[in-house]
Amino acid sequence: MSFRMKAISREEHLAFIMAMPSASHMQVPSWGDVKPDWRAESLGWFNDDARLVGVGLALFRPLPKLKRYLAYLPEGPVIDWDAADLQQWLEPMLAHLKTQGALSVKMGPPIVARRWSADAVKTAIADPQAGQLRDVKATADEPQALHIAERLRRMGWQQTEPGNGDGFAAGQPRYVFQVPFAGRSLEDIQRGLNQQWRRNIKKAEKAGVKVVVGNYDDLPAFYEIYVETAERDRFIPRPLAYFQRMWTALTAEDPDRMRLYLAHHEGDVLAAATMLTVGEHVWYSYGASTNRKREVQPNNAIQWRMMSDAHALGASVYDFRGITDTLEESNHLLGLLRFKVGTGGQAVEYLGEWDFPLNKLLHKALGLYMSRR
Repeated sequence: MSFRMKAISREEHLAFIMAMPSASHMQVPSWGDVKPDWRAESLGWFNDDARLVGVGLALFRPLPKLKRYLAYLPEGPVIDWDAADLQQWLEPMLAHLKTQGALSVKMGPPIVARRWSADAVKTAIADPQAGQLRDVKATADEPQALHIAERLRRMGWQQTEPGNGDGFAAGQPRYVFQVPFAGRSLEDIQRGLNQQWRRNIKKAEKAGVKVVVGNYDDLPAFYEIYVETAERDRFIPRPLAYFQRMWTALTAEDPDRMRLYLAHHEGDVLAAATMLTVGEHVWYSYGASTNRKREVQPNNAIQWRMMSDAHALGASVYDFRGITDTLEESNHLLGLLRFKVGTGGQAVEYLGEWDFPLNKLLHKALGLYMSRR
């Protein structure tokens, strides 16, 4: 089968996504509005019957002084990745992006490669010989992911690691933590929490922590403790305008696409978090907490409220997003991993991000530029 690719309308793009059980929140049309430094285009694959069979959100970042771009499809495109003729899907995409001035293409196939149970991760953390999660025997392997990776290499795609010095600032986490919800009652999910989690939820309730759903006007309250979190956890915070733009763009597309939760205690906001939903997939997106009154356990309270609401929405998975791959005690992110492991979910490794240099010389120049930003 051959496919024809062309730019499609946002309405066509969104209708296709909404007809699916789930897709990445970075592949919905409104995500392009969240990224004003990138030019966005909705792409569509059409089969021989002129039926739309795949979509993708492509983001274009310009290379300074040249009318050439990095084309990026974060956690996409949304196509049949199990297809035997994968090349027939990707070649039209590369050809189209080249006509749009792309010198290099980056994509993130939404393909799971391996999974580790919560017990396996806890055991690995306790093992001084286990330096990285990738070196720990997985609880489950996905053989199809290996076949897809091999096909991509044969086509000329190059696998990359976010933050490994390859030069691209763009990049999504390869390792995430997820709690499966499909076929489970909320009581079953609660029983899956470890004893500390269940104790902390009760402690927060007894202390009078109240978790509420906020709105656009509550974003500054979220942002105040988000900046505190950034300083504590050693990352560069995004500006408030980013979250305001995110809220406006995503909720305009779907009122339930983005939610804001705040944990209150005696007039203080102690924790806040954003939640994103596309179909049956729910993400804990951004979180923030203050060092004040940590003993009333606002983080457990807010997450349990979000998980409960996600279950009520019909989620099949609650996604805590990125986790560290480094298991050494000196890693300042290990505490966050332990927090997520307490939910009884599973660590998940995706296939990672892949580059296709359409112009090898300029691709290298782009890498140098992005590494210096």
